[in-house]
Amino acid sequence: MAAMWPARIWKSPTLLTRSSVALTFTRASSKEEKTDKGWFRSLFVHRVNQRKDAHSNLLSKKETSNLYKMQFHNVKPECLDAYNSLSEKILQKLHNDPDYPCEIVGSWNTWYGEQDQAVHLWRFSGGYPAMKDAMEKLKENKEYLEFRKERSKMLLSRKNQILLEFSFWNEPLPRPGPNIYELRTYYLKPGTMIEWGNNWARAIRFRQENNEAVGGFFSLIGDLYVVHHIWAYKDLQSRHETRNAAWQKAGWDECVYYTVPLIRYMESRIMIPLKVSTLQ
Repeated sequence: MAAMWPARIWKSPTLLTRSSVALTFTRASSKEEKTDKGWFRSLFVHRVNQRKDAHSNLLSKKETSNLYKMQFHNVKPECLDAYNSLSEKILQKLHNDPDYPCEIVGSWNTWYGEQDQAVHLWRFSGGYPAMKDAMEKLKENKEYLEFRKERSKMLLSRKNQILLEFSFWNEPLPRPGPNIYELRTYYLKPGTMIEWGNNWARAIRFRQENNEAVGGFFSLIGDLYVVHHIWAYKDLQSRHETRNAAWQKAGWDECVYYTVPLIRYMESRIMIPLKVSTLQ
C-alpha cells in the first residue's frame, strides 16, 4: 500500500487519506476555475474608479446649495378632498411668504400606484441652515400648528426624505399644464450610487428631446440609497411613445444594461398635480 503513495506524503506529520488528498486537488481545481472565471468576467464588468469622497459631494450640484424634502402622506380615502383643500391653502401661504426660506416645487396626488396618497416636494434655498430656519419659524406659526393638528386626523401614515439634486439633471422649474407626472423610485444596492450617477450622466441626453425630464434626486436622510426621477408627460399615450422612442437611440440600451443590476427594488407612481404645485 505504501508504495502507491509518494514518500513525501507518508513523511508528513499529518496523516492524509485518499479522500483528503482528493479534496485538496478538488479545492485547487476550484480555485483555478474561479480565477479563470474572474479574469473572464473582468472583461465585461463595467468598473468604476474608487472614490475617497462622499457621493453627495461627487454627484450633487456645486453651483447651488439647494436642499429638498419629499413628503409622502397616506390619506384616509374619505378625507382626500378635505386634505387637498386644507393643504393647498396653507402650502400656498408658506410658498409666497418671503420670511420662509422654502418653496413648494411640486404637490401631487397619486393616480396610479399607491392610492389615496399625496406627494410634496419642497426646496430650501440655503441648505441645512435654511431648513432649520423654516422649521423653527413653523413652530411659532399658530395657523400652521392648527393645520397640522387638523391634518393628523386625515392621515394613515406619513414619511419624508431629505434629498439632493443630481448635478446632470435639469433644475425642476415651474411648467404650465396640463401634465401628468411620473415619479420613478429606485432602491439601489448600498455602494452603487456613484456607478448609477456615472451611467445616468451619459444617458440623460436620451430623455430630454420632449422636455420630459423634470428632476433627479438622491436621498441623504430617510430611506438611503434611494433615487427619484420625475418625468412630465401630456398623457399616458405620450408617456408610452416617449419611452419607446428612447430605445431607438444608440446608447440608451447600454444605460439600462449597466444600471438594472444595481437595483434592489423599484416602483412607479403616476401623479396629478394639485393647484398649489408649480409643476402643472
